[in-house]
Amino acid sequence: MEVQDRIKIAAAFACLVLGVVGYYLLDPALGGLRALSVVVGIVLAGGISLTSMPGKGFIEFSKESVAEVKKVVWPTRKETVQLTMLVFGFVVALAIFMWIVDGTLAWLFYDLFLGRGK
Repeated sequence: MEVQDRIKIAAAFACLVLGVVGYYLLDPALGGLRALSVVVGIVLAGGISLTSMPGKGFIEFSKESVAEVKKVVWPTRKETVQLTMLVFGFVVALAIFMWIVDGTLAWLFYDLFLGRGK
């Protein structure tokens, strides 16, 4: 990373820190102004950091990610409902199976082996 990029990242971090410090230094009665100091710090930090090479790389990565998401074939509503019902059915079947196994093991150990059920 070049020196200019390091300076930009440091300046962005400083803006972010100053926004948060401003929030704590301002009087609590000035709630809107306190919140505004944080928002301004975040916006300035974002603007400064996006002008650096890592920021430009992030913008390029974001554009490529959006392009890839547009290529995704999303399931139809019918497919989504069917798969959701399949998952719910599997969960119910697994719950019943676990209930049966738990009951069987409890009966086996407590009633049969230890004789505590009597």
